[in-house]
Amino acid sequence: MRKLIAFDDDTFDKLKQLARDRMANFQELADEAFADLLKKHGVPVDLQDALRKSAGISKTPVNHARSRTSRKGRS
Repeated sequence: MRKLIAFDDDTFDKLKQLARDRMANFQELADEAFADLLKKHGVPVDLQDALRKSAGISKTPVNHARSRTSRKGRS
C-alpha cells in the first residue's frame, strides 16, 4: 500500500543523507522507523512478536540450570 507523507525540505535532506551514509534506501529507513514506533507502543511488528506477547514470553531465554542446582542443596 502506498501513502504520501510530507516532509519539510531540511528533514527530507537529512533523511536522504542518512540513507546514503547507511547505504540504505528511504524505504528501509521508513520500515525501521515504523517498526520502532510500533515496538515503543507495544504493538507486535510480526507474527512471532504477536505470539510472544500473547503467550507472555520474553525475547530473552530463561536459564533454568541455576535453579536446578540450588534445589539439590536444599534436601
